[in-house]
Amino acid sequence: MTRNQLIIVAVAAVAIVAAIVLYLYNPFSSSTADTIPEAAAGGAPGFTIAADDRTLGSRKAPITIIEYAAPTCPHCAHFNETVFPTLKANYIDTGKVFYVFRVFPLHPSDGAAEAMARCLPVDQYFQFIDLLFRNQPQWDWEYQVQDIHGGLVKMGRLAGMTPDKVDSCIADKAAAARINKVAQDGQTRYNITSTPTFVIDGVVHEVGDVVTPDDLRQTLDGILAKKKK
Repeated sequence: MTRNQLIIVAVAAVAIVAAIVLYLYNPFSSSTADTIPEAAAGGAPGFTIAADDRTLGSRKAPITIIEYAAPTCPHCAHFNETVFPTLKANYIDTGKVFYVFRVFPLHPSDGAAEAMARCLPVDQYFQFIDLLFRNQPQWDWEYQVQDIHGGLVKMGRLAGMTPDKVDSCIADKAAAARINKVAQDGQTRYNITSTPTFVIDGVVHEVGDVVTPDDLRQTLDGILAKKKK
């Protein structure tokens, strides 16, 4: 096979993967409109928790926060780096907040990234999401990355995944169906149009409510104070 033929094959392979991603991850298609996921492991007024949700903290915590985020979202990455450490140390780890993380895809690569994260053991999920956020310039289309697939393969390699494993995870139709259902549910229940969006005890809060650690403390401490009355 000549060098030019090898290049053509390589380009075709990338195009095939890109086509699979575009086909699988389309949260706003009409085909997902009547397939909202059901709660399987409990719930409360205004929200439900599914058995396969990725969570941190105690389910008995007085406050439940559901974060809808997109791995490609710069605002989500900023929250992850500057505010989430305070949330985890002062509220999740101390039993005050039960935290649920859900991906709301804004771009097909968000679905691909989430599929990869869910291929990993559950206890490595949040570590990989953090890796994606902190390395957005290496794989995120919003940073004008041309080879998104190559960037995701690199992120997968850092997490111990082979390129073939990355591609098999991205092409998993069952994972794609779940991701799209979660997105449709978020849009239907909470009218989510941007990320990050936070559902705190069933009430939607835009990112402006928790944009800094001080904003977060004010919001959560206010809710905790009301619950003690």
